[in-house]
Amino acid sequence: MIDVEPRRVVVVGGGVIGLASAWRIAQRLPAEVRLIDPAPGGGASAVAAGMLAPLTEAHPTEDALLRLSLTAAERYPAFVADLAAASGEDPGYATAGTLAVAFDADDRAELDVLAGHLTAAGLDAERLTSRECRQLEPGLATGVRGGFRVDGDRSIDNRRLVHALRTAAANAGVRIREATATAVIEESGRVIGVQADGFIKADVVVVAAGCWSGRLHPSLDGLVRPVQGEILRLRARRGAVPLGRTVRATVQGHPIYLVPRADGEVVVGATQREAGFDTAVTAGGAYALLRDARAIVPGIDEYELVEVRAGLRPGSRDNAPLIGAFGPTGLVVATGHHRNGILLAGITADAITALLDDGRLPEYATAADPARFVQVAR
Repeated sequence: MIDVEPRRVVVVGGGVIGLASAWRIAQRLPAEVRLIDPAPGGGASAVAAGMLAPLTEAHPTEDALLRLSLTAAERYPAFVADLAAASGEDPGYATAGTLAVAFDADDRAELDVLAGHLTAAGLDAERLTSRECRQLEPGLATGVRGGFRVDGDRSIDNRRLVHALRTAAANAGVRIREATATAVIEESGRVIGVQADGFIKADVVVVAAGCWSGRLHPSLDGLVRPVQGEILRLRARRGAVPLGRTVRATVQGHPIYLVPRADGEVVVGATQREAGFDTAVTAGGAYALLRDARAIVPGIDEYELVEVRAGLRPGSRDNAPLIGAFGPTGLVVATGHHRNGILLAGITADAITALLDDGRLPEYATAADPARFVQVAR
């Protein structure tokens, strides 16, 4: 719960979660909203692939996260339509679905486990032979060992999404300040503002600073860690066989995905490494991505290499997001989304706005309530 009237709200963090939250709060509540970030639209949101994949991102041990992700996916078309109307921009939403394939027999066994988990949960995962996979995507290697298709998965151009959110937020009256927040300030157990190149008053502070969130207040220390991920951006050249949908694969136990864009670009990712706050791209990481992508789509050799970059996903202790009130009165967190930040942006913003409006976190978001860590500590 949150027992404070949100007249002045400061959102710390200008990635997709912070921008979406600031926009929704300003759009729906009679509050003065400010957003603080040294480079709005940067960080992990700029290095994402934009998969909206509650099914193929599912893990058998993460049922609560799957339910939240499925709800987010159901609400995403309305979120995108509202955003497009509010910003006057196209966020790059694509509905082609996902094809998951296996490189060898062991990889096929792993994919079969995931497909079986989805089917047991009543979700649609159509198993395919190798030939059927290549009929859907002619650019696949002849040696793929089959897979399954998930028509319910979607994707979005993460950079166009972030740009549209920034425009919509500004149009709704959000004041964006390019500065680094260093601390949430409290007095007598209540938040009074944020330190960011000077003191900024606030009744409510929404911490959406990704893996840096733990540095802003002692109550958040240790709740979120950085998880490095490297991605490649390629662009199809003349004569290349384009991808029609997201292709995910397991190559000798290594996960790989290729997410096509409407302009011919393909995002290839992603490595996952516990390396602290290191954002250097490693030669080994880039090599592994190209190697595994070529194993599944040999024509990648003819694509132009446009960008190699690393970002830091915010991972919580249990890899589920933190959405809700935490610590002193007036402190709200929206972080820890790990690999699902783009998918969960809309539903997180809605949950935070509802929390500020009536004091309670909506039922659909209770699995992400950060109070679960307090309960564990007790």
